[in-house]
Amino acid sequence: MVFTSIAENIQRLRREIDDAARESGRGGWDILLVGASKMNDAAACQAAIAAGIDALGENRVQEMTAKLAQNAYAGAPLHFIGHLQRNKARQVVGTVSLIHSVDSTPLLLEIERLAALRGIRQDVLLEVNVGGEVSKSGFSPSELYGAAELTASLQHVRCLGLMSVPPPARRQHQNRPYFEKVYSLFVDINKKIYDNKWEYISMGMSDDFADAIACGSNMVRIGTAVFGKRNYMK
Repeated sequence: MVFTSIAENIQRLRREIDDAARESGRGGWDILLVGASKMNDAAACQAAIAAGIDALGENRVQEMTAKLAQNAYAGAPLHFIGHLQRNKARQVVGTVSLIHSVDSTPLLLEIERLAALRGIRQDVLLEVNVGGEVSKSGFSPSELYGAAELTASLQHVRCLGLMSVPPPARRQHQNRPYFEKVYSLFVDINKKIYDNKWEYISMGMSDDFADAIACGSNMVRIGTAVFGKRNYMK
């Protein structure tokens, strides 16, 4: 029954994503749906994959490692979307197809070092702390250009775009200015530094993905609206 609900949730989300995309002159096929699978077991991950999720995203290295051993992600790309500590990067680099949350120069250089040791090129997104919140990690908008230039110079890291989590919204559409700011940064840096080769702007979660898409996001990270409410008492 739970797995049927996951399939139904994804079908509903696809319709809502398509509606939001049309506001910015696109269609739902342009938007990647990443299932934020934190605190959901391997069976739930497999149910989401069977229902057509584009990718699964994990927030915690230990949980990701445990579910990898259970083949939880077989059949879909695996992304890392949570805060990544440098001392745990070795478990993520080369394991996931995309790291969304590169939030500092030391982490970026550690990913480069590990990828070089493994003879690979790791795809990443740079995280923007668009609201300037002290409780959140990420590059400030003023730091972002320097980080993008540094990343472009690395041999074993490939930056594909930006990720951001705006401050919590207290009313509908409150986060649109933040989404618009990140999109503006994306367009400007993509043109000036990356010759318009950036692919992704990862913005939007269960409560605000429609606004994020309308403002230009093409990758949304959705947990509750896919898997249902998490049980934090486990």
